[in-house]
Parts: sequence; C-alpha cells; structure tokens
Amino acid sequence: MRIISGQYGGRVIQTPLSKRIHPMSEKIRGSIFSTLGNVDGLNLLDLYSGSGALAIEAISRSAGHVSLVESDFKATSLIINNLKSLSIERNKVEVIKSRVESWLNANDQKFDLVIADPPYDALPNNLTLDNFASLLKQSSILVLSWPGKINLPDISNLKLIKSKSFKDAQIGYYALT
Repeated sequence: MRIISGQYGGRVIQTPLSKRIHPMSEKIRGSIFSTLGNVDGLNLLDLYSGSGALAIEAISRSAGHVSLVESDFKATSLIINNLKSLSIERNKVEVIKSRVESWLNANDQKFDLVIADPPYDALPNNLTLDNFASLLKQSSILVLSWPGKINLPDISNLKLIKSKSFKDAQIGYYALT
C-alpha cells in the first residue's frame, strides 16, 4: 500500500494479511484527506488502525500527533514496523494495543480529528458509537468508514454533516451538535 501525499508520499507500507482487517483503498484515503484539507498540527486519533495507513498519511501531511488504537497483535506489530521503516519520530505517534471499547472507557483525551475504520464484520454497537462524541473537541470532526450496504449510523450528540459513497464502503463526516 502506498502513502499518497506529503513527506512520505510514494513510500510503500505493509498491510496485514487478515480477513478481519480491510485496508482502506488509496482512492478512499485520498478522498478523506481531500475533504478534510489541511491537517497540519492536528492531534489525530485513528481507531481500528489496521496497517496504520490513515495515521501515517496524516503524519505525512504534517499532523502534529497521532494516536492509533488497534487490538490485533499482528496488526499492532505491523504498524510499529511501518512506522520504523519510515523513521517516523516517536514523539509524533502513540500506538495503543487495546480493544477500542476498553480504551474508550479509560480515555479522557480529546482530539482535533478522529478517524474510525472498524472491521465490517464486527461493527461497533450503538454504545461504542455514542462514546465517539466524547473524543471530540468543540470544532472537531469524526470520520467514520462504514460498509456500503448499511446506512450510516445515527450517533448521539453528533450530526452527520457529509457523506460519500464508494463501491463497497461509505464515509461519514460527523460534528458535535
């Protein structure tokens, strides 16, 4: 998988060999970052990180700091290897090996941008989705990847402000209400 733009643009990272982890296509990642615009200096959270491609793309585009939450041991190891292969500074990134649901219960941080790309065969329940609002600062955005054949969810305290459909996925952009 290739990083699209920025400092690491054109560089290749490894992706997990797992049916549960669906690496986001370059087309969708490009669309997300095109929609978001400048992420320079932002504090970003990447939930269900998989290969770390979204976080690495953000770092490549000058995000200030990125936290990644991933529960799969092999995927977490792969993320760490991808970060090392690009010589990404440790102070720019935090890799957290945890189930998102468990991490949410212990977290009290807020972020400028949250991206969630859950496994499509184990979508988060309503309680977990509703907890996403607690991660956002007042003018922050949640970007949610969702299967193309299922309606984007209603999330408490968040308003869907934009969506884009792709062949087998859709992306929802949510803001605090």
